[in-house]
Amino acid sequence: MTAWLSFLVVFLCSWSLRDLVVEACTCVPIHPQDAFCNSDIVIRAKVVGKKLMKDGPFGTMRYTVKQMKMYRGFQIMPHVQYIYTEASESLCGVKLEVNKYQYLITGRVYEGKVYTGLCNWYEKWDRLTLSQRKGLNHRYHLGCGCKIRPCYYLPCFATSKYECIWTDMLSNFGHSGYQAKHYACIQRVEGYCSWYRGWAPPDKTIINATDP
Repeated sequence: MTAWLSFLVVFLCSWSLRDLVVEACTCVPIHPQDAFCNSDIVIRAKVVGKKLMKDGPFGTMRYTVKQMKMYRGFQIMPHVQYIYTEASESLCGVKLEVNKYQYLITGRVYEGKVYTGLCNWYEKWDRLTLSQRKGLNHRYHLGCGCKIRPCYYLPCFATSKYECIWTDMLSNFGHSGYQAKHYACIQRVEGYCSWYRGWAPPDKTIINATDP
């Protein structure tokens, strides 16, 4: 009886821990521009290898990448060879396919290593919109001094001239919304910030409009 009770306690504890870990990775929606501006490293790369490293209880996955282009992080690490992430998706680890796709990967540098996760912006390169690619090359950098304020419930108002109201959460979530795919919040020469749609010239008479 004692052995059975001990087994039951271990089983229940393991089950509870598993459920806790599965629910552990929760990310706040972030506009691609903020993901760019808040990252140490932003690169376009192809994964050419992977290795499970015995770090921590679940291990760390080390991806070997072939860097195609760097958009942010030249001063920190001009060339990236490895990307590290948690081996478990429940701990926000990302799963990248080897020798198959090119990826846009954002991450932070810690003790000389580049780390990424589910709460960072990563995407297959061919799924990025033209506006997002232009944002990576130039436009997102122009908006790093601006603040993108998420709007979850109407009405939403900007509290300063440096804010753009992000309304994708009213009908979409995270990177999948229209503003996330097609707009950058950039600072104008006049000093204020407003949305800029990639394929149209900026309208300087409109501030914080959803569809300038």
